[in-house]
Amino acid sequence: MSRIGKKPVPVPSGVKVAVNASTRVIDVQGPKGKISFTHRPEVKVAAAANEVRCEPAVKETDSPGASAYWGTTRALVATAIEGVTKGYAEKLEIIGVGWGAKVQGKKIVLTVGYCDPIEIGIPDGVTVTVTQQFVDITGADRQKVGQLAAQIRQQRKPEPYNGKGIKYAEEVIQRKKGKAFGA
Repeated sequence: MSRIGKKPVPVPSGVKVAVNASTRVIDVQGPKGKISFTHRPEVKVAAAANEVRCEPAVKETDSPGASAYWGTTRALVATAIEGVTKGYAEKLEIIGVGWGAKVQGKKIVLTVGYCDPIEIGIPDGVTVTVTQQFVDITGADRQKVGQLAAQIRQQRKPEPYNGKGIKYAEEVIQRKKGKAFGA
């Protein structure tokens, strides 16, 4: 049995949750935006006025991963509700002389030591702002915010010798000494 799946997800005021049982689509709408996703067929989702409940649609013997899907679906619903009420944010820091970023329309352009700038598309529902060496990514969908932050960081991971690279703001990079020359 899923311990997380058993818990109902409270729906705060100002948030609307609609569940379509035939297509398995869950729509969550709130002040920060709208999130829509399809849940697994092994799980039934029912929305009441002030809570959402998840329960397995099949027996554990019929589908071995049913309880895992049950807890995952409940966590996805809770994450979507939190996203449309509070939102999610990631902050990246670009460290390097002459390195930086700027937003041009629906793209973020990174200048991080390569001969050509790198352009990365910004998905719908995600806002990117750049102030000095910091890149702030905000949005209602946790997956989109985290994926964009990971794509930006992937372009130039922080390296431990000179400390240059793109890192999460709260990330700590362990510095290495390097070679010791002469004596």
